[in-house]
Amino acid sequence: MSSIKTHRVFVTGYGIVSAFGNSWQECREGFQKKENKVIYMPEYTKVHELKSYLASPVLNYEPLQELTRKDKRSMGRVSLMSVHAAKLAMQSAGLILDDGSISDLVTNGSLGVAAGSSTGSTDAIVSMAKLFIAESSDCNANTYIKMMPHTIAANIAIYFHIKGRVIPTSSACTSASHAIGYSYESIKFGRIPMMIAGGGEELCMSEVYVFDSLYAASRKNSTPKLTPSPFDKDRDGLVLGEGACFLLLESEESMIKRNAAPIAEVVGYGSSCDGTHITRPQNQTMKEAMELSLADAEISADKIGYVNAHATATSFGDIQESIATNQVFGENIYISSLKSYLGHTLGACGAMESLFSIMMMNEKIFYPTINLNEVDKECAKLNYLTDIINIDTDYVMNNNFAFGGINTSLIFKRV
Repeated sequence: MSSIKTHRVFVTGYGIVSAFGNSWQECREGFQKKENKVIYMPEYTKVHELKSYLASPVLNYEPLQELTRKDKRSMGRVSLMSVHAAKLAMQSAGLILDDGSISDLVTNGSLGVAAGSSTGSTDAIVSMAKLFIAESSDCNANTYIKMMPHTIAANIAIYFHIKGRVIPTSSACTSASHAIGYSYESIKFGRIPMMIAGGGEELCMSEVYVFDSLYAASRKNSTPKLTPSPFDKDRDGLVLGEGACFLLLESEESMIKRNAAPIAEVVGYGSSCDGTHITRPQNQTMKEAMELSLADAEISADKIGYVNAHATATSFGDIQESIATNQVFGENIYISSLKSYLGHTLGACGAMESLFSIMMMNEKIFYPTINLNEVDKECAKLNYLTDIINIDTDYVMNNNFAFGGINTSLIFKRV
């Protein structure tokens, strides 16, 4: 029986569009200030059924200048940010040069795309709804392209003339982590040498309403800087954010051939499904996702020096995640939730938090959960970071969990 040849997978580039800025340097500065980017959104008050008026937007966002009017016709805000972040990732990996020229590896089938978001651009969805409800709309031939779940993946592939495999991963909060995991497996098992992987999300009141109607969105409207507060006993829900983030993943052989510099190695991926409730996470299957990633990485739990928590500041989710993490790692594992700074970016968070985990590991400086004043007694015992700390570790884990009971766990190794 022949064995399947596997390939080591490395991260060789990244790109991000966030409320902190469009680089790790700007994000690092934001984390060091220990202040979030949450603001009061007065326009949200116009929706009478809505009680949460908070968000973490990318203010004054400017798309890539080189995008033509024709390019933009099929791109809503989420695609504009995602194409932007994807370009930054390919630039940092050396696949796009400063003069704008693109490597043949981008267009000859060597590169694929895995990307997702919770939904497409919601203003396009509104336009489509008006067509049938009000019988008057600004719909056109591109409306569906902007609103379709795989709008990010399609627009990235088309704009950069990418010919490799396309993997749409529209799974809400695990969209980007699924994209990274599936890309890692595609490269590991020799299906393709390179993948651009990640996700994006644009702010929309409809998404805020979804969580608000579930009593899962923060209503601390008068104190936006004090929320969200993951794991805290007084947390009252999440705050939504927006942005996009992509990692360039490639095989060791491809990296060496290109003389590219690795940022980290992807060594483990695990995914599971609760199979029970659509919005009520289960600690047992969260635990299984983490254990699957450890088994894939072929390392023991004590090798992980830090866990980046999904922790959105919802009452039930934080508790279940903490229990699962404790069951895998015990109470001494360092853990924090960086959603306390940028809010919950849904389809983008899996890539953003993977990038943050990688960079913190490389710099040996880890950032805490802000607004965590007293840990909820129902949360399991863990080493919750409440201040900036130095940790010297070769491995970090990033966990993400989504509606539908979808669980993902990624492990990155320092190089």
